[in-house]
This record gives sequence, structure tokens and C-alpha cells, in this order.
Amino acid sequence: MYHMGKDEIEAFDTEPPLELKLVPGALHRGHPIVLTPHTEGRERLVVLGSGWGAVSTLKALECGAYDVTVISPDNYFIFTPLLPSVTVGTVEFRSVLEAIRRILKRTRGSYIEAAAVDIDLERKMVLVEQAGEDKAWVPYDRLVIGVGAQSITHGATGLEYCHKLKTIHDARSIRQHIMANFEKAVRPTTPQEEKQRLLTFVVCGGGPTGCEFAAELYDFLTEDLKHYFPKAVQEMVKVVIVQSQDHILNMMDSVISEFAEREFARHKMTVITNSRVLSIGETSLKYKTCHPDGSQTEHEIPQGFVLWSTGLSLAPFTRLLCDKLSDVQKNQHAIIVDAHLRVKGVADGSVYALGDCATVEYPHLLNHITELFDSAHHVGSSEITRAEFRVFVKEAAAKYPSAASHLLSLACDFDRFDTDGNGRISIDEFEHMLEYVDSKLTALPALAQVASQEGVYLGHGLNHLAKVYSSDEATRLKAESSPEARRGIEAHAVAPFMYHHRGTLAYLGRAAAADFGEGTTFRGSNLAAKYLWRSVYWNQQVSLRTRLLLAMDWLKELLFGRDISKF
Repeated sequence: MYHMGKDEIEAFDTEPPLELKLVPGALHRGHPIVLTPHTEGRERLVVLGSGWGAVSTLKALECGAYDVTVISPDNYFIFTPLLPSVTVGTVEFRSVLEAIRRILKRTRGSYIEAAAVDIDLERKMVLVEQAGEDKAWVPYDRLVIGVGAQSITHGATGLEYCHKLKTIHDARSIRQHIMANFEKAVRPTTPQEEKQRLLTFVVCGGGPTGCEFAAELYDFLTEDLKHYFPKAVQEMVKVVIVQSQDHILNMMDSVISEFAEREFARHKMTVITNSRVLSIGETSLKYKTCHPDGSQTEHEIPQGFVLWSTGLSLAPFTRLLCDKLSDVQKNQHAIIVDAHLRVKGVADGSVYALGDCATVEYPHLLNHITELFDSAHHVGSSEITRAEFRVFVKEAAAKYPSAASHLLSLACDFDRFDTDGNGRISIDEFEHMLEYVDSKLTALPALAQVASQEGVYLGHGLNHLAKVYSSDEATRLKAESSPEARRGIEAHAVAPFMYHHRGTLAYLGRAAAADFGEGTTFRGSNLAAKYLWRSVYWNQQVSLRTRLLLAMDWLKELLFGRDISKF
């Protein structure tokens, strides 16, 4: 119990945060400058955002390592994997929220409720604004960007008629809409055709969020609403998932995708694949289906509710930063960072990005085939021996840290790429090997566990750098001599980030599935699978408080069912 709640316990032993003030008479580009706490010998660390990456960084930071300031328009952290549960009352709103000030208290940091709207990379300052009110500049020595991303439209129109599921306000709005539709559908004055439209729920996107929302809606109907609404109304309910790929949950193993489709078919949900939404109206939705023969057909279906749960694109602040670094930031969906999560294009490496707003840059090894092959074999030989191959794998992993895990795994695969069996790797076989490694270097998925691991890595890395500079005056002076020197010192001091996939979960309505990678999967269609899924998320909570609230919510749901009131 102490281990789970030690952050809350330690927070009570610290002094309250200092009051933030403005620098007297100081202006930059017409706006005042915030006087943030700056202790001698410490760097000012500014964290943008209060999501998984930002919070994981804060929880990993040591107290006293930095003068920390968090800037976010939301003064709470949301446990996003459980948002679908919130929409139907399985879990209450407060149970998935943790105040950012409570998390920040342990590090004795400050919090500003505002959004970042501009950045001055030369002066190292971020311009913040609260809901269109006064703006102010916040100085930093190191900046962590964890502002997340926004939904991509894919060219569809009418998104103002859709719900999204990213914030607690979204979940509350969805909950109210669901109950309003059911209450309107039971009115005796509502026409039959209108009832059918009201009770048609469409999910655009067959990823984990869309599928889990559909599953929670199914549970709500079969476990709760059936006791309180007429059977004729229940039989009108229709859940439709529109997916652009040939399977839902296509980022997971195909075995799980097929299992999910079978479960949804058993629950009488409609899954429409190979289809793209064209437009959403107030009462209908149009989509286009691509057939195997290349032909396309357009369809229109009535709808009383639409959830938009598709891909991600740059948030306004991250787009602005990429525009300022347009020479090197070419990705249209995220900020490009190196293997140490440092934003590409910032000379001294003082700006980091993580989570959904960032993507780690991977090398294209095939572009360096000649250089790599020449470094692997001895002069006078045109092939690589087994001993040379082992040395090459280690040296290449050190040179390309973002590909290290895949390169090191090659050490046991010599015979796999030695296709002619002569005990040596030729240039053609070497090319095939590099093609294989390049195919494995895909962008990290937009998952909470990715952002969480990045945050923990960055927090520990920042702790180590603070110790290095505080204990070694010569190193600190060398780092201050030039941006390049600082970047090189810190790259040497902190190992590159390596992502360890711990499995992807999906709840499917009285069933659950998990993909652990490399073909290892779990599927279950029983109560045990449901509570196994819940136990994983219970264990991942950021505080003892939310663990206790979740346990009580699940107990209430088991004993009394979900709350069906509209508020």
C-alpha cells in the first residue's frame, strides 16, 4: 500500500509551491515575462501538457533536480484507456482523473493553466495563453513537449456532427447524448423511423478506442438498459463500425482482428470494412466502399450518434514548431525526434518531445549498404564471416541506437541470411538482411504505453544529466562552450531510448484480447478475461486514490449496475 501511494504520502512533507510573478517592467514581443523559480545550480524545466508522456516524466523526476513548471490547459491527467468506460457509466469521471498539482507536488514544481501558442527557440521562451486572455512568456532551460495530437479528418466533411473521445468533456457529452437518444426514442410521439435513426450508433474507425466504445455500449445495453427500457426499443438498437482497412484492430495480430469481428457479429454489431467516410450530416452518414475488383460504391445510412475515432495529426503548437524548423521537420503527423527524444533541428538538444506529438527518427540502413558492408569484412575479402558478422552487429547497434534491438537480434540469425549455406554473407545476402531490418523499423504506435515509457526514460535521463553537471564542473563548462559540445556530452551520458512492447489490450464486450507481439496473443470470451483486462489497467493507475475509486466503481457496477441518469 505504501509503494502504491508513496508519491501522495511524500507530497504532504513538502512546502507549498511559490507564487509565480512577472518580471518587473520586462517585455518580449509586447508580452510580459513570467518570473519562474530559479534555484542556483538548477536548470528550469518547463513541461507542456498533462498527458501520459508529461506525467510519466514528472513522476520519474527526482525532487530538487530541476525547477519544474508545468503548462497545460487542463489541470488534470486523464487515464485515457478507460474513457470508453466513462461514456456509459461503468467508471465515474473522477475515477480516471488525477490533479496535475497533486502529481507535481512531490517535485515542488509550479503549474500554469494555459496553452502554449508560440515559442522563441533562440531566447528559450514559450508564449502561453489562457482561453484567449492575457499572454505571457515563460523562460526555460529545458523544454519537454507532450501536448498530444488532434484527430485527422481524412477529407470527410461534417465533423461538427461527430463526437470525439479524447477528453473528459467528450466522455460527458457522449454519455448525455446516448441517454438523450434513448429517452427520446421511448416517447410515444416519436415516429418509428425516427426511433430507428436515434438508436443507430456509428463508430468511424476500427481501432482500439472505437472498438472498446462499441463494446462498452453493448454491455450498457445488455446489462443495464434492458431492465429499464421496452424490449421493442432495445431491438431497434444498431451499432455500426466503419473501418477503412480490411479488418478492425488492424494494428494487432490478424488472429485478434478476426476474433474481434466474430465477437461483434455474435453481438449483432455491423462491421463495414474497406470503407471511408465521405460526409456526416445531422441525421445521416455517407461512406464509400472499395471492392476487391477495384470498383467503388457509395452508401448512406441514418444515424443518431457518430463517434469519430481515426488517425492523428499535428496539434496547432506542434505544427507551429515544425514550421519554425521546416528545414528538418518534414513529417506531416508528428515532431521528428532523435533516439534521445530531442527535437531534430534544435542545436543544443534542449527541447524534447514525446507521446502522440512525436515520432522517433529511424535510419534507412539500405541507403548505407556500401559503407556498412565495407566496415564488416576484412580488406581483400568480398564476404562476411560468422565472426565478422558478430562484431558488425555490435558496432552497427552502437552506431544506430534506434535500430539497436533489431540489429542485435541478427546475431542469432546468421544462417537465416546465409541463403547459399557457404558460411559467409555476400553483398546480395547482406542487402536482403538490411531490407529485413528496415521493414521492422516502423513508427511507434500512438499508445499510452509508448508515451509512458518515453516519459520514464526522459525523467531518468534528466535526473542523470542533473547529477553529471552538478558533480563535474569541467563537464558543465565544456557543455556551455557550444551547442554541439552539449549535445555530444548528453548523447554520451544517456543511453538512447528503446521501446519494449508489453502488449496491446482490447476490450470487446464480455471478452478481451491482447497482442504481445511476435505472434503471441491472448483471447477470452468470459468474465475472467474481462476482469483480467481491468486488473491490468488498475495496476497502471498513477495514484492510490484512483485505484481505490476504480475498485469502488467496479464493485458498484457489479452490485447495482450502471447509472442511467442523464446529467
